[in-house]
Amino acid sequence: MRNLINGGSRLLASLLLVYCFSNLCYAEDPYAEDQLIQPPHISLDQATKQIIKDNSNRVLGAQTEWTDGKEVHVIKVLTPDGHIQHYKIDAVTGELINN
Repeated sequence: MRNLINGGSRLLASLLLVYCFSNLCYAEDPYAEDQLIQPPHISLDQATKQIIKDNSNRVLGAQTEWTDGKEVHVIKVLTPDGHIQHYKIDAVTGELINN
């Protein structure tokens, strides 16, 4: 009976050690969707403020579209000389896209 208790204690201790150290070997999947590193993103509001501060333009409208597989902010402005102009801003880099 004593050997059975000692054997059970050893088994329990071994299982406890395995359980405690099993978390040390766990590694998260770097390719899991929620773990991927996301590129920086420029919001529509940030892109619009960028256009306003560069010139004394009046914003008439702004929207985000997908063009050629890229997210693009399109900002429609009234220039100081009365012309309507559209600016396209890459939503990832924040760079002005040539029209």
